[in-house]
This record gives sequence, structure tokens and C-alpha cells, in this order.
Amino acid sequence: MFKNFIKKFVKVKKGKVFCRIGGKGPPLLLLHGYPQTHLMWHKTAPKLAENFTVIAADLRGYGASFVLPGDKKHLNYSKREMSKDMVQMMNKLGFKKFFIAGHDRGGRVAHRLARDHEKKVIAMSVLDICPTLDMYEQTTKEFAKAYFHWFFLIQPKWLPEKIIKIDPRKWMKSCLDKWSGNHKFGKVEQEYLKSFKKIKRIHASCEDYRASATIDLEHDKKDRKKLLNIPIQVLWGKNGVIGKQFKPLKDWQKYTRRKITGSSMKSGHFIPEEDPKETVIKLKKFFFAHI
Repeated sequence: MFKNFIKKFVKVKKGKVFCRIGGKGPPLLLLHGYPQTHLMWHKTAPKLAENFTVIAADLRGYGASFVLPGDKKHLNYSKREMSKDMVQMMNKLGFKKFFIAGHDRGGRVAHRLARDHEKKVIAMSVLDICPTLDMYEQTTKEFAKAYFHWFFLIQPKWLPEKIIKIDPRKWMKSCLDKWSGNHKFGKVEQEYLKSFKKIKRIHASCEDYRASATIDLEHDKKDRKKLLNIPIQVLWGKNGVIGKQFKPLKDWQKYTRRKITGSSMKSGHFIPEEDPKETVIKLKKFFFAHI
């Protein structure tokens, strides 16, 4: 995995962010989702590195990156704070402007990064999400059943943390299986579990979701009428929830002046792992168009 990539801890204002860096060409930042780490890009990053300098990072609270305690307003895991880490990391690495692709939680960090630091982003691809604000405002019984974890993880600390801690492997596998159909629990998943099973990281991931249901919504509502002016690609799994219960292209179009591009993929939620070949093709084609 990640052949010819180097491992690196980059010091940002709040702690050290872990990442792997490889390849040549324009910088491309890859951000992972829940309950994973940067390793979710292991099937796609090497191919992308043929044309880009790929930086696959662990978000704060996940993988090997630093962890902060939660706070009453969930500010430490607001997407605003999480996106600052990534901007500071990229600056430290010498990249003033970059491409960005974010899956799941990483897509929400990418969205906030584009809103707060638009001049840093050349183009952005978001994988299997619609904007947080739209998803909460359009919540139905069907969505609540499919994404019950959204409402479980935001319960007051330490309720979900303690329940997950009883059997973190079972919780992780249930998430991976439910969102993909049947997700093999192999070497990569064991690596996810090594960090995820630590109570401080279980807590951090819950705070990530608590922030999305509180402070992130405040930020999103404030910016609702602020339109982005960067190219945006949207990819979603044909067998997942996003394409069935939302209108990805229409929902994202409300947030930008530019015409949204994108399509469904032959996969469930975990697009880069379930359909890596097509993911690489789609990302390269999109980013090449904006070099």
C-alpha cells in the first residue's frame, strides 16, 4: 500500500497531522471519512500519484493525527477548525493552492475549507455526500433509518462512546457492511480499528458528528447565500443512500456559481474502495480540466 509514498507528521497550530505524500505534479489533498483513515485511498492514491503530488491526510481525531478533547459547543471538531488544520498543513508543505477530494466526513471538511479559504482551492470533488445543511433540513424517516448513526453519535457524551467501546470492531464492521453491502474486514480495516478503538478517538469521532448537528449548521446557515466560484465535481454511489434519497447535482448547484459536474458510481458508499478504477478515471478527468 502507498508504494513510494513517504510518511510525515506536519505540525499545525493545534497539534501534529499525519499524512502520506507521493507522486509528482499539481498538489491533490485527499480526505477520508468515518470510521476510516487516510488508508481508504490505498487503491486510488498510487494511480493518482502518476499525475499529481498526492497528500493523503488523517483528520484531527482520526488515524494517527492529534486528538483534542470535546468542548461544550463542539468547536474543536467543527469543520471550520478541521479545515484550518488542512490549510496549515498544506502551507507547511509548500502548497499555496491545491486540488481537493473528500469522501464522507472528509467531503464536509473540504466543503468548509472551500468556503473559508476559497482562494486555496483550484477545484474540489466531493464523494457520496450532499451538503450537511440540506441533509438535515431534508431528513425523513427513511433517511433516519438509513443514517441512524447521525442521530446516535450526537447523543450527549459519554453515551455513544461507552456503547461503541464495548465492541468497537463490531460497531465498525456494522457501519462498513451497512454502507457498502458487504465490506471485507481485512488488513486495512484492522488498521482502521487500531486507532478507532481508542476511547479518545471514539470520543473525537462522536464530537465530529455533534459539531455537524450544531456549530457546523450555524456556520452553514450564515453562509447559505455565499456562492462558491470554483469547479465542483460530485460523485455518489448508485447503491447508496445519497443518490436514492437526495438530488446530489441539484443540491450542490445551490452552493456555486459554476455548473456542477458529476455522476453516480457503480458502488455503495465507499466509492474509492468499491470502484477504484473508475474513481481514478473520474478524478483525473475532472482535475486535468482545471490544471
